[in-house]
Amino acid sequence: MECRSGCGACCIAPSITSALPGMPHGKPAGVPCVQLLPDMRCAVFGKPERPAFCGGLQPAADMCGTDRDAALLWLTQLDAATTPKQL
Repeated sequence: MECRSGCGACCIAPSITSALPGMPHGKPAGVPCVQLLPDMRCAVFGKPERPAFCGGLQPAADMCGTDRDAALLWLTQLDAATTPKQL
C-alpha cells in the first residue's frame, strides 16, 4: 500500500521516544514532527537519519482507513493503548 497524498497522520499522531533530526528528545503524540513538510511529506524519508520507528511504520488498510481523519484516530488510539502508564 502507498501512503495517502496529503495525509501525514503517521508523522503527527504517534509519540516517538527516540531522537529525530530537529527533535533530540523525540516528540509527544499529537505534535507534528519538525520533518513534516507543508505538503505532508517527510523531509528525511529514505535518508539514514530517519528514525527506525518511522521506517518500521508502514501504511496498511486498517491503519490508514478511508481518509486522513480515520488514520489520525486509529494512530492516536494505538498510541494511547501502547503507551506505558506512569506509576
